[in-house]
Amino acid sequence: MRSEKEMYDLILDIANKDSRILAVYMNGSRTNVNAPKDLFQDYDIVYVVKDIKPFIEEKAWIHKFGEILYMQYPDESPYEPNDKSNIYGWLMQFTDGNRIDLHVETVEHAKEHITEDKLCKILMDKEDILPKIPEATDEDYYTKKPSEAEFLATCNEFWWCTNNVAKGLWREEIPYVQDMVNFHCRPQLTKLLSWKIGILTDYSVSVGKSGKYMKRWLKEEEWKEYIATYFGGDLEESWEAMMRMCDLFEQTAKYVGEKLQYTYHVMEAHNARTYLNHVKTLPKDAKEIW
Repeated sequence: MRSEKEMYDLILDIANKDSRILAVYMNGSRTNVNAPKDLFQDYDIVYVVKDIKPFIEEKAWIHKFGEILYMQYPDESPYEPNDKSNIYGWLMQFTDGNRIDLHVETVEHAKEHITEDKLCKILMDKEDILPKIPEATDEDYYTKKPSEAEFLATCNEFWWCTNNVAKGLWREEIPYVQDMVNFHCRPQLTKLLSWKIGILTDYSVSVGKSGKYMKRWLKEEEWKEYIATYFGGDLEESWEAMMRMCDLFEQTAKYVGEKLQYTYHVMEAHNARTYLNHVKTLPKDAKEIW
């Protein structure tokens, strides 16, 4: 596996030898001093160029970076919006284990947008075309104190969506249940836990994408409780994990509400849990819910 130095030397050497490339900058985890360093970190690289069209049309040039195991052209996806006249990307996994997420970007687009991401770091600027930017920081991703309206909306969304989980589990529709939990309930729990971490750290840290760094600040037992809310395809396991999720959500909501002096709707939670528990014991041949 090529070393970090070898990869940087290659990235900059390709840019140096190509007069069409005017500047190089990087963003992502490698510019974030608070991100853990490991062998899976990719290189998020942007080449600032005069015209991106020749780079798109010249199919072979990306092989300068190494032997590609497999890759993706995100801007060719019919499911995602793109702006191929201004920015275009190649996501490349190499056979040696390294990965580069490479983009080419027009000068005008780079000047307009580079300051929007505080994790940017300029690696090369041949003609000083890019604006001066401060040292890379992840402060834009720090957990922010919620308003009371945000707190209440989060709690309401969680408890309301347990209704869908309940009927999905009773019907034994595990794919539907997984979607309801992971796309609706879990994000609310993650938000609450991140707010708790914000309270504990005076809102000075980022919990990372999907809350992946929460383990750093939660107590060991609390982290284990969170991990235990994940479940597979077994029906009984799913019910048990959902009950644990409700326990952890309520415990965290009460903590956040108390610390921020926000009202937590105890009765809303009580009624939602009563409904969830009732549906869990509802016979399969039931003709009525109550």
